[in-house]
Amino acid sequence: MLKTMVRVGFAFVIAAASLGGCSDAKNTITCAEVCNRYQDCFNEDYDVSSCTDKCKSRAGSDDDKQSQLNQCEACIDDKSCTAAAFSCATECVGIVP
Repeated sequence: MLKTMVRVGFAFVIAAASLGGCSDAKNTITCAEVCNRYQDCFNEDYDVSSCTDKCKSRAGSDDDKQSQLNQCEACIDDKSCTAAAFSCATECVGIVP
């Protein structure tokens, strides 16, 4: 199962990079990570796909939003859900609810 998930993830990265360039792939992956984390921590019914699409669109069109996305992802990366909720709110506001 894990090998299949890794293969699918790798295929996704390659496909995203070939369709829109490396920066688009980075936006997609980072947005998906942040949106998935929100779903895991706060709302199991959260629409990750919609969140990822909105996030990617905002980050791709605005350097400040891209910077904020990168800061949010870096902030939540090694924190528990509770710690991320309290210490990363500023970095993540506007990316996820």
